[in-house]
Amino acid sequence: MSELTHFNAAGDAHMVDISAKADTERTAVTEGHIEMDASTLQRVINGDNKKGDVLGIARIAGIMASKRTAELVPLCHPLPITHVDIKLEPNTQLNRISCLTTVTTSGKTGVEMEALNATQVTLLTIYDMCKAVDRGMTIQGVRLLEKQGGKSGHWKRS
Repeated sequence: MSELTHFNAAGDAHMVDISAKADTERTAVTEGHIEMDASTLQRVINGDNKKGDVLGIARIAGIMASKRTAELVPLCHPLPITHVDIKLEPNTQLNRISCLTTVTTSGKTGVEMEALNATQVTLLTIYDMCKAVDRGMTIQGVRLLEKQGGKSGHWKRS
């Protein structure tokens, strides 16, 4: 790791100039999960939540969030997202739903923030859709697993 890039020589926050960087294929993979009561998870699995298809709606919310990251995180560059894949996996032994997000682009900067944002909003949407029956749900473990592309190359969590 090098220095923090979102500060100039005077210590002021600024948007990094990426104009001289070459476009490359870039991918980021993130994960997270939401823990809930067993009965809440069963409602999600059975599809009998009163608000509708929890996993389908959460997936769409995550895709939308990835495309709007620059509107939410002040120093992020708006990126042309080329693909978003969100996998949601219910686990009845751990009473959780895991989210695995992959975001890709061809551009001058990476998509880690877009993937992290997509994972967070996907899990928040699950919370929103199930909070009427389970306010004790917990979102945990949101983190970057892997990124590829750009000058810094390939990074993978060990």
